[in-house]
Amino acid sequence: MANAQHTASRLVSQEQELEKVRRESQQEINALAARLGELQAQANRLNALGERLTEAGQLEDGEFDFHGTPGQGGAGPAKDMPRSELIAGLDEVQQQFEVSGRQLGVMESLLFDRQLENNTLPVRSPVRRSYITSGFGYRADPFGRGRAMHKGIDFDANVGDAVMSVADGVVSFSGVRSGYGNTIEVDHGNGYVTRYAHNSRLSVKVGDLVRAGEQVAKAGSTGRSTGAHVHFEVWEDGKVVNPRKFLADGRAPVAKRSRG
Repeated sequence: MANAQHTASRLVSQEQELEKVRRESQQEINALAARLGELQAQANRLNALGERLTEAGQLEDGEFDFHGTPGQGGAGPAKDMPRSELIAGLDEVQQQFEVSGRQLGVMESLLFDRQLENNTLPVRSPVRRSYITSGFGYRADPFGRGRAMHKGIDFDANVGDAVMSVADGVVSFSGVRSGYGNTIEVDHGNGYVTRYAHNSRLSVKVGDLVRAGEQVAKAGSTGRSTGAHVHFEVWEDGKVVNPRKFLADGRAPVAKRSRG
């Protein structure tokens, strides 16, 4: 009888000990699950940041895939991983995520600053789906009066076509200029001023803030002009310069035609 009681007591003690081990193991599993959740959240954040940087950096599609899982391999047999090694591995991954997050954050800031800078440079066309009809520099005067300096470039356009600011800036002039007709000038705040001339209608007034691609006027043939087009000038530190070097990659299509 005593032996049976002793055995029963040992069984109860063992069950209590097993229950304690199960609770402790479950607590460790719960703690690891929480760590895993944190790492997954960090991975999701880094993936989202990476996708934004890919888009902001205009990287080609497929160059960086933030959804796929990199391939892995190994020829050796697998063994049970000790708890200490698993914890150390999680710590290392978390440290790598933190470092990568800081690096991507710096890259995002640099790309954002570069985008802001680009938005203040006249690097876009003032007219959609157009081409250059007359370039910058000396040319035969379209009114048959010999040789004349053309201070800008002309874009083919129809009356009423949208004329757009080529960069962010503030409207510094909106009105009629001699020879230019209805004219808009935009100060981009970094030494650059752009001029849009011969418009049929002006859409903004002095002091208005305009963004790159925003309409500032409608094309026309006012002023000294032989037909509807958009005359576009770029001034740098008070001096007129050739706009071609700023327009996209400098390869806008050109047709030999002059309108003023």
